[in-house]
Amino acid sequence: MFTGLIREMAEVLSLKNSFLTLKAKYSPKLGDSIAVNGACLTVVRFTSDTFTVELSPESQKILAMENYRGKVHIEPAMMMGDRFEGHIVQGHVDCLGTITSIKNSGNSTDFFISLPSEYSKYIIPKGSVTIDGVSLTVNEVMKDSFRLTIIPHTIENTLFKRYKVGTKVNLETDMFARYVYNMFKGQKSEDNLTWDKVDKALYSY
Repeated sequence: MFTGLIREMAEVLSLKNSFLTLKAKYSPKLGDSIAVNGACLTVVRFTSDTFTVELSPESQKILAMENYRGKVHIEPAMMMGDRFEGHIVQGHVDCLGTITSIKNSGNSTDFFISLPSEYSKYIIPKGSVTIDGVSLTVNEVMKDSFRLTIIPHTIENTLFKRYKVGTKVNLETDMFARYVYNMFKGQKSEDNLTWDKVDKALYSY
């Protein structure tokens, strides 16, 4: 489990075959789980200032591999007793999102991100979403897309500062949204199930 709060920006030293080698201040141990751009990966080698994780062919098919260069987000797995912030992140990327628009809104910037229609039902207004491992709040939901409002601090300290229209990103929907939706979809047809109806059902208990 992760929180979606980035530990640091690591430097990509190499990506050869299925092995990604990173340079970072953080020093993991052999076998540790670490989220790299939001994907949970296993440390298979390390030195005093580098570590290597392995990406399966399946992972490479799903992930936005073009973002595994230069700098990447890293977050070690949570330990029992850690302070919990962000939201519960599994490190299991659901799909790729695409940045469709970037608009400056004064002291923040709006990023509009599209996603495959089969995952849009898990995006909830004011709910959580993980973009390349960053825990964020959804401000607005449209058909097959949503809007995030990002403050300058987040932009300057994450990959958001290099994102452009057309950039692909790793996207993990909120775990609880997936569970709740699947709990209720059997009671009514999926086409008629909305989050307003789910809320009403939950309030009735």
